[in-house]
Amino acid sequence: MEKSIAVIGAGNWGRNLVKTLAHLGVLTHVAEPSESIRSRISAEFPGVDLRNGYESLLNEAGINAVAIATPAPTHHAIAKAFLEAGKDVFVEKPITLDVAEAEDLAATAEARDRILMAGHLLMYQPAIARVKEMIDGGVIGRLFTIHQERLKLGRARAVEDVLWSFGVHDVAVLLHLAGAAPVRSSAVKHRGLQPEVADDVYLHLEFASGTTAHLHNAWLWPENRRRLTAIGSEGMIVYDEVAQTVVLHRKRIDPDSLANVDEGEEVVFEGAAQPLEIELRHFLDCVETRRAPRSCGRSAVEVVRVLEQASAF
Repeated sequence: MEKSIAVIGAGNWGRNLVKTLAHLGVLTHVAEPSESIRSRISAEFPGVDLRNGYESLLNEAGINAVAIATPAPTHHAIAKAFLEAGKDVFVEKPITLDVAEAEDLAATAEARDRILMAGHLLMYQPAIARVKEMIDGGVIGRLFTIHQERLKLGRARAVEDVLWSFGVHDVAVLLHLAGAAPVRSSAVKHRGLQPEVADDVYLHLEFASGTTAHLHNAWLWPENRRRLTAIGSEGMIVYDEVAQTVVLHRKRIDPDSLANVDEGEEVVFEGAAQPLEIELRHFLDCVETRRAPRSCGRSAVEVVRVLEQASAF
């Protein structure tokens, strides 16, 4: 099937979708209200059909699918319009800002037999695929805990807190690695810069399997730290996102003697890839094969649910 993809919103992150989909040879249309951005796209990608609004693309017969990178509050209305128009839809994170809207998109996609995929980029990082493979393969035994850190001196927001700003990809990965939605969640927050917006969040998740997961997000932090640690009964895995390494630690505590066991460590993955290209290739494959995406609409609902529940703390 010949693929024809439109990008809706070509601003800060949307321009990366434009560039990558053009590289993949499937970009045909871009809807972007900014004249200056449209001019730049026209110069860089002269064959692309440019529109100042998305409405004229809803009934464009030649378009198979759209990739949406507009401000998050607009995601629901735009994505639903394209799903109802019979298009497959990729939506950048977060898919919506509340569970009801996310569930509505998932239900609409199912009713219309359309592909709905959320842009949970970190799930498509090859290192995460390696970690998932090791956990599911029992390399570290029974999974006890997962710890995720995303910390730096970042750009503080006036509306969304640091969990919504930094943590969407992280929550998606935690649920992906645990293989389920949590049965309980809680959050501890610190609001220092603004009275209503958290700068530092500790999110705690509990799963029916007994596994727990912990996420620490902060934009008020002295170092750039992006690290995931998985602790199991037979070993431990550390993914350093900055260094792009996955290290298997053959370390554990014997449950009978409570003695430490240390059989060394090994780098099992090293190297950077282009997760955005991998992610978008996955979307295109799902459009062609009609298989559910790894970050499908239903999985995205559970991510938004965790974030929404954390907002109550």
